[in-house]
Amino acid sequence: MGVLSVLKAGLSVPKRSEICGNCGLAHPGKRSIFVLMRVVTPRPAQTDWPRPPSCLRADQLRLPPDGARIAVAGLVILRQRPGTAKGVIFLTLEDETGVVNVIVWRKLYERYRRAVIAGRMLRITGRLQGEGDVIHVIAEVIEDISYLLDQLLAPAPDAQPEALSPDPQTG
Repeated sequence: MGVLSVLKAGLSVPKRSEICGNCGLAHPGKRSIFVLMRVVTPRPAQTDWPRPPSCLRADQLRLPPDGARIAVAGLVILRQRPGTAKGVIFLTLEDETGVVNVIVWRKLYERYRRAVIAGRMLRITGRLQGEGDVIHVIAEVIEDISYLLDQLLAPAPDAQPEALSPDPQTG
């Protein structure tokens, strides 16, 4: 989607200062349509699903400085333990905005083995490490928060139960 398409769609094109700011998403002299699209793409202001406290979303990982201690949470979509990695495990978590790459060292894996193997949804606290366009979280604490997934299926408190059959004769 080019700038003209954005204008034709009735969306506003942000100023360069709005894109660059202090967060390092774009650098002077370089134009990135990817950054432009992320700024103008409408996103829901509030999600209805439960959010673990104090966690950054995947699209916010470029905001803190390299080496900052952060927390991320998401569904585990990939676990890798390559034979050549000397016991290092690579996890990929997904939230509503994207994916987060996580590195789990062998010693930490031994401590949080059950959560790493069986967790469907994890909260990872660790150090942010950025190398070019790739951002990883080096895990320090791993929490299994899979129990929060059950809240997604729970009916809203004001919801009325549905009738199994609309016909009173068959009920």
